[in-house]
Amino acid sequence: MQIAIDLPNDFVTFQTPTDIRQEIRTVYALSLFQKERVTLVKAAELAGLDLYEFMAICKANRVPVIDISREDLLDEMHGLLQK
Repeated sequence: MQIAIDLPNDFVTFQTPTDIRQEIRTVYALSLFQKERVTLVKAAELAGLDLYEFMAICKANRVPVIDISREDLLDEMHGLLQK
C-alpha cells in the first residue's frame, strides 16, 4: 500500500526523498511498537531495518524492547535456577 502526504517545500530541501521516506517509516514503526500494536520483529520489518538496528533505535528513543518489571524478571530467573 502506498500513502501520499504533502510536505512543505522548505522541509523537503533538507533531506532527500529516500531519507524522508525512511524516517517516516521508522517513526511510524516505532510508534506502533510503543503502542503495542505490532511486535518488535514486525516493527523492524516495517522500518526496513534488521532487528538489532531497530532495537538500537528503540534504545535511542527510550522505548523499552523488553516489557517486564525488574521483580518479574528476577522471579523468572529464580524459577529457572530452581529447576
